[in-house]
Amino acid sequence: MAKIDFGGVVEEVIMSDEFPLEKAREVLKNETIAILGYGVQGPAQALNLRDNGFSVIIGQLEGDAFWNKAIADGFVPGENLFPIAEAAKRGTIIMVLLSDAGQAATWDIVKANLNEGDALHFSHGFSIVYKEQTKIIPPANVDVTLVAPKGSGRSVRDNFLNGEGINSSFAVFQDFTGRAKERALAIGIAIGSGYLFETTFEKEVYSDLTGERGVLMGCLAGTMEAQYNLLRKNGHSPSEAFNETVEELTQSLIRLVDQNGMDWMFSNCSITAQRGALDWAPRFRDAVAPVFEQLYASVKTGKETEIVMTAASAPDYREVVLKKELDAIKNSEMWKAGAAVRKLRPANRNK
Repeated sequence: MAKIDFGGVVEEVIMSDEFPLEKAREVLKNETIAILGYGVQGPAQALNLRDNGFSVIIGQLEGDAFWNKAIADGFVPGENLFPIAEAAKRGTIIMVLLSDAGQAATWDIVKANLNEGDALHFSHGFSIVYKEQTKIIPPANVDVTLVAPKGSGRSVRDNFLNGEGINSSFAVFQDFTGRAKERALAIGIAIGSGYLFETTFEKEVYSDLTGERGVLMGCLAGTMEAQYNLLRKNGHSPSEAFNETVEELTQSLIRLVDQNGMDWMFSNCSITAQRGALDWAPRFRDAVAPVFEQLYASVKTGKETEIVMTAASAPDYREVVLKKELDAIKNSEMWKAGAAVRKLRPANRNK
């Protein structure tokens, strides 16, 4: 493990050059990797594994849209594409990449097809940590591991195709074989991780649920909407409001933060922008801190997962409830303005 100083705190991480692909192939040479679920993370991880030369099969509800997507991606029914029960039975590493609600719904099927010494593998700690809600309690005779890429399935695949690794966390919940950690690290490298840092199932799910409800999605969307609405209320055009709220952030500033850090970006903007940002950042920090406290408590107590499980169990959730909420965002003035602005980008003008 490499020891890296993260702002004064030294952590040990696994780099891809320390645990190269050749080592991962050696560790997994006798394994059949079964990916259950071909929805969000499933395609990216499956395709990366296949491209890296690993034995991978898919488990999916036969005949649904995700089954057909797997066929379109080159998986063959009866050869490396099977119903969930059959894939779980054939696999020695069973990667459970179904939705959180889907994992709970299919657990009895998966559990019935586990063999002693198998590895039950996740990309999220949800099902194991909130077992009171999901009812997922692994048998004692299997390994239980996790590798959680820090990005969407699309990012996992795009980074792989671009020759870039994606950061991932890993954890071992149960080590029956004595090889759980080695298997988890091998999977992490095999799906295209650039480096892996150790965590626990609990810490992974607490940080993940907080992050996606906070800065990564919920807070970001809400803050954008607040600023856009303020500018519009004060007479700014939709184009101006969107450019100053979203376009400049996504097309310019966030890329500088990504490449060099926030301090560098502050150092390389006008003194007017710099002074204003430095003065107002603490005010925003202090304003949202209580909201984040409430959010983390809601995650830790299981309230957030209860909301998810209840919503997802409704038969019309995706087709009616979720569609209505997403359509409201899509059809808002702000994101209609965004669609127009994106079409004006030079690369999109002739499409």
